[in-house]
Amino acid sequence: MDYFRSFSNTFYRFGDERDAVVFQNISLYADVVDQVKDSITFLNVHTVQEGFRPDQVSIQLYGTPLHYWTFYLINDDLREQGWPLVRHELEEYTKKHFPNTTITTRDVIHDKFKIGQTVTGTSSGVTGKIIKRNLDLGQIIIEGFPGFPIGGEVLQSTNSSGTIEQITGVSATREYLGASHYIDGSGAIVDIDPQVGPGGLITEKTHEEVYFDVNESLRQIKVIKPSQIANIVSSYKKSIKG
Repeated sequence: MDYFRSFSNTFYRFGDERDAVVFQNISLYADVVDQVKDSITFLNVHTVQEGFRPDQVSIQLYGTPLHYWTFYLINDDLREQGWPLVRHELEEYTKKHFPNTTITTRDVIHDKFKIGQTVTGTSSGVTGKIIKRNLDLGQIIIEGFPGFPIGGEVLQSTNSSGTIEQITGVSATREYLGASHYIDGSGAIVDIDPQVGPGGLITEKTHEEVYFDVNESLRQIKVIKPSQIANIVSSYKKSIKG
């Protein structure tokens, strides 16, 4: 990789190894980029097109794939969260991280329907195990997707003392399509009363929508201006070698 070619070698001992080996000192960092990363004199804002890889954006801007690494040094979000995904990758990623069922109720559940209990739909006969709860939103999360009715039903469970508990589910949906939080008209996150539900002026944000919003924000990146790229890359590599 072009980025690491300027890094000097150092001796490093891996784990419990007795002898040190020669290894590139990848911990090196030069503050050249820090000096320009917030300067409009050196930077432009660029929108990453759907499906473009970092090397392709580098070609698009600079005529070479070798300057892709500057995007990660200039943009903290890219280093921390990664390059924006294409839509089908994001859909798969979201479904993988939220693979269960969200059941929402208006009943008080802080003292019942606890993690580990088995839930049974009194009408459908569908059963599932509670693996998470969100008391602020009146949600219980059921492992997998056993097929509870979307419109909700009366649910029954037996606690550790042998007492039968019941709640009424108002909805059941795949977890990635369930509410992550609610926002007001200005986009600010707001609390709701789980026994009442969200009002008409409040908008639900699903887990999928949250991930899509974050991914879209990653498309807006700062890039070094083409007229400045050669000087900045050269200064950075000289600093690393020094």
